[in-house]
Amino acid sequence: MNENNDFDTAKQVLDKYLAVLVRRERAPAFVIDPAFSDVMMELMRLTLEANENISLTTITEPEEFVRLHILDSLSCVGLPELELAQSVIDVGCGSGFPSLPLAALYPEKRFFLLDSLRKRIEFVTFAAKELRFFNVSALHSRAEKSGQDLFLREQFDLSLCRAVGKLSQILEYSLPFVRIGGSGFFYKTIRAEGEIENSLLARELLGGSPDVRVFTYTDILPGRAHAIYIVNKVNPTPGTYPRREGIPAKVPL
Repeated sequence: MNENNDFDTAKQVLDKYLAVLVRRERAPAFVIDPAFSDVMMELMRLTLEANENISLTTITEPEEFVRLHILDSLSCVGLPELELAQSVIDVGCGSGFPSLPLAALYPEKRFFLLDSLRKRIEFVTFAAKELRFFNVSALHSRAEKSGQDLFLREQFDLSLCRAVGKLSQILEYSLPFVRIGGSGFFYKTIRAEGEIENSLLARELLGGSPDVRVFTYTDILPGRAHAIYIVNKVNPTPGTYPRREGIPAKVPL
């Protein structure tokens, strides 16, 4: 297959599962607007072009990109925590997934992207500008440092974290940014479910809920053992967290 055929097939897959996604309760109708699908394809094109010069993703086949980046990012669509949120932070945003697809779908929400690698922040800033995502801002910084910033700490309704580390670790990166009453969405796999029990202490220390809700989405990603682990913020995070740079990864709670 040539490149055009690959992209045509990928778009067919995208449109097929966007039509499934819109059936969810609370899902925005814009998700099946042809303009949204076109923007997602352009986002893929920009990412793959940039990937030829800087390492952004190992997924370069268009159909797999649609499944494992775009559809996976949109898997939280319809969840009440997302639909009600006005401010969202993506901790360890990488090449902009899940936040850029969500920013395209929800222009009324504010998205703040954070990553420790400058080249990633430069790319997501470029992509947001090219695609006219005026609700996106980005910062080159480590989560441990920014989590202690009073202008960012406990300022967001929702924190997103995808493919970063174990649940106990990413809770320390993410929950300090979330206001009481907000939530964290952690993109994992069903095989990671054992992490829930192991993260109980982290949730207690960081102000997270005792319970973790696991949302699976085989409706738009059949055959994949992917899930979102949802933790609500019920108490303030003590000022001792997050700990200094490198400690959450080396010594998880």
